Amino acid sequence: MTPSTAKVLCTFEDYIAYDDGSENRYELVDGELVAMSPPVMEHFLIAKFLEQALDIEIRRLQRPWLCFRESGVRTGLRKSRLTDVSVVTLDQAQELKGRSVVFSTSPLLVIEVVSPDSVTRDYRYKRTEYAALEIPEYWIVDPLELKVTVLTFNEGLYDETVFVGDQPLVSPTFPALALTVDQVLAAGELP
Repeated sequence: MTPSTAKVLCTFEDYIAYDDGSENRYELVDGELVAMSPPVMEHFLIAKFLEQALDIEIRRLQRPWLCFRESGVRTGLRKSRLTDVSVVTLDQAQELKGRSVVFSTSPLLVIEVVSPDSVTRDYRYKRTEYAALEIPEYWIVDPLELKVTVLTFNEGLYDETVFVGDQPLVSPTFPALALTVDQVLAAGELP
């Protein structure tokens, strides 16, 4: 008879306090720490471009909002996801002063940039978890399929609109944002 090894599950509080001394980043999925791969250059550049574009639009609109890259959002009792880009209210950010940047309340907008290892996570798991949180708007930027999917929360589910090529993105949160899919994807290319 072989001894069984009991899996130790983390609480959300354990996750927030966790530090293994490395620069590794983790998501909390059903109580388990899941190491996240560092983003590839194209992924990183697209996320940076979108953060900068949204920062400009937030200033133009004079909204009390902040845009973050790589912040967390609690999606369940023992679940927390790392977002590529998120927009939150100033009040939400104030609640986390002196604490880890993992929001327990729904961001206004979350953007995920798809990588080869994140396709299922971004299209399926995060979509379901973000809908359960009633996040009003969720973008899936997919450089692999050359498209951006904008999901808007409506009566418990997301309505989906797919944009490609030179189509301008339509965002309920940022209705005057002037970005096309081609511009977003081109941001992933080095000069």
